[in-house]
Amino acid sequence: MLQRRWQAQIDPMKKSALASLACVVALAGCMVGPDYVRPTAPTATTYKEMEGWKFAQPADDAPRGTWWEAFNDPDLNALMAQVDVNNQNIALFEARVRQADAATRAARAALWPLVDLNVAATRNNAATQTSGRATNSAYNIGLGASWEPDLWGGIRRNIEATGDTAQASVADLANARLSVQASLAQNYFLLRVQDAQIALLRDTVANYERSLQLTRNQYAAGVVARGDVAQAESQLKSAQASLLDAQLSRAQLEHAVAVLVGKPPAELTITAQSRLVPVYPDIPLALPSTLLERRPDIASAERSAASANAQIGVAQAAFFPTISLSANGGLQSSVIGSLLSLPSRYWSLGAALAQTIFDAGLRSAQKEQAVASYDAAVATYRSTVLTGFQEVEDNLAALYILGQESAVQQEAVTAARESAAIAMNQYRAGTANYLAVVVLQANALNSERTALAITARRLTASVNLVKALGGGWNATQLAAAQP
Repeated sequence: MLQRRWQAQIDPMKKSALASLACVVALAGCMVGPDYVRPTAPTATTYKEMEGWKFAQPADDAPRGTWWEAFNDPDLNALMAQVDVNNQNIALFEARVRQADAATRAARAALWPLVDLNVAATRNNAATQTSGRATNSAYNIGLGASWEPDLWGGIRRNIEATGDTAQASVADLANARLSVQASLAQNYFLLRVQDAQIALLRDTVANYERSLQLTRNQYAAGVVARGDVAQAESQLKSAQASLLDAQLSRAQLEHAVAVLVGKPPAELTITAQSRLVPVYPDIPLALPSTLLERRPDIASAERSAASANAQIGVAQAAFFPTISLSANGGLQSSVIGSLLSLPSRYWSLGAALAQTIFDAGLRSAQKEQAVASYDAAVATYRSTVLTGFQEVEDNLAALYILGQESAVQQEAVTAARESAAIAMNQYRAGTANYLAVVVLQANALNSERTALAITARRLTASVNLVKALGGGWNATQLAAAQP
């Protein structure tokens, strides 16, 4: 009979608790704040500087992964293999990815109850009115749980925000990797151009030395004046100075390459190549709209906007009341031997409702701040998109025009070499003065150095175009950022 009465009393309690729990779960499905919609961005139907280019058919032919292999340089390939392993800038962004991933998991943990286990034993000696002093003992084993249901979606919005931030950090890592790879390729190609400059200047110095000797011989024979010898000496010294300057530039570029691959400059030596055979890869273009998915910096800016949008929901959830549920139970006794007995049990259940009544506009200001942060993130996203299109257009135009300029400059080099050779033959025959030879030889040297400079600009623009197109990266890789 007693058991039936106890059961009759506890059944309404169970029903009430279940009803309350069901109500809490139903409320926990609510989410305040705006749902994210990708901001619109200014895009074009085609590129303006498309002259001399065509779209890839199909678009999957666009560079992917190891884009630098298109330049067909084994030394560059070997250097690129060391970038991911040793470059400290990439290591920095990789650490930030792990940091953002951990922050997302920490935010997700707030959805679950917090459970604590406590074990305690105390013994104290105190004065009493009857016996003078008494020693008391207390032993406790307790298990406690607390949970704050996500009634209004504030925790879930925070998970959204941290997850989007984690994806942005993955895109930042990809962008840092692409930037380092592009910098390495550019510095390497500039170094190879300096190799060609050094070879050209060494040949020039050798030619000028022979011209000086010829002039000295003619001066000794009384054929020419002392001024011709001085001009030949000045021309030689100027070429030697230019050679030393080219060697300095080459050394500094080698040091820059060493740092990019994560090595002290003393540990990297790149063997010189006197002959430059540049390869300009045919870079297929996809539609301009695909640039939004292929550039990691654009993807990062878009994910940052999504994160800022979720933070509006976090700020808005603060306007609503919060409910905290708690439960505690365990064993407590003053005698350790009876601690595990049935009479030593204790338990408690509790619920608390909290609502801020007055905060002097704090929550309103925080929501306005979140909205302004979102607007700023959207503006940054759109600006990044525009910058991306500008970089593609700039390098499309550069490659097309520099290709034409290179062809014209090669014709100028050929003509300058021929005119310098004719002038030297006339000088040997005594029908021309040495000043004409100096002028034409200087013109030939300048023409060849200009041709090499155009080659450097074309190689740099090729790398910049690959970088501007995303280097083969794709935003679908962001899915892997979800922990």
